[in-house]
Amino acid sequence: MKKSNKKNSSYFHDAVERFMHHKLAVVGLAVVAVEILLLVILPVIMNLEPDAVTPAVNMAPDKTHLLGTDTYGRDTFARLIYGGRTSLKIGFFSVLVQAAIGIPLGIIAGYYRKAAEVIIMRLADMFQSIPSMCLNIVLVSVLSPSAETLILVIGVMGWPSFVRLLYAKVLSVREKEYVEAARTTGTGNLGIMLKYILPNSISPALVAFTFGIPSAILTESALSFLGLGIQIPEASWGNMLNAAQSVAIISTKPWLWIPAGMCIFITLISVNLFGDGLRDALDPKTKIG
Repeated sequence: MKKSNKKNSSYFHDAVERFMHHKLAVVGLAVVAVEILLLVILPVIMNLEPDAVTPAVNMAPDKTHLLGTDTYGRDTFARLIYGGRTSLKIGFFSVLVQAAIGIPLGIIAGYYRKAAEVIIMRLADMFQSIPSMCLNIVLVSVLSPSAETLILVIGVMGWPSFVRLLYAKVLSVREKEYVEAARTTGTGNLGIMLKYILPNSISPALVAFTFGIPSAILTESALSFLGLGIQIPEASWGNMLNAAQSVAIISTKPWLWIPAGMCIFITLISVNLFGDGLRDALDPKTKIG
């Protein structure tokens, strides 16, 4: 046991060292951390009111309204901050749903093989054969648009990617000597999966989780832009773009759409950079230097 702990500690230390050598990944992580911090503290510090309506309609940025106001007189900066909270919440929790479904099913398919493998993997094939955006639009329309609905729909549609990653990894891990040793000592299947299979197969899932967040944010933004996501008066980066899609607003009132578009772009790039670094750090074949 002590030897195993030392091995895990050494692996973690090497992974951290590899990650810290990936400069773009560190920058991506720093940007995301600062972004989350600002989304948490700015509403409290600045007493932001995203739904408060003022007589100043479509006003350009000034000292009172840092990013101006929209067509209803609402503060664009306040809505940008609260919209970021909504978009990141949907991005994180929808991928959490994907992982909660996909990781256990992937482990079961890879460990038990036979009937479990056939049923789970064919079910994953079926889900992946359906155009996800088309089905997202249908399901959101039927269930009524809301943050909870988007989390559920995006989560349910995305679990096959986790199944495939875990399934492939478990196929190799289940043949390792320490798994065979656990079987010979009488450890049950559930114990083996929790103590040996899951810890040694989770790395690809962590990377997939990271890459899944920007994909989910982009899906939410697309649905909200189409009017099928977050509904007014609740703010999200996607419905801010939806509200500013007329030619007149795009050409004369850039404060209504550029900030939201830039936030989506910066978030997606930063999380993807972090994911690249995490993938390289968790790959034991990656050499430092």
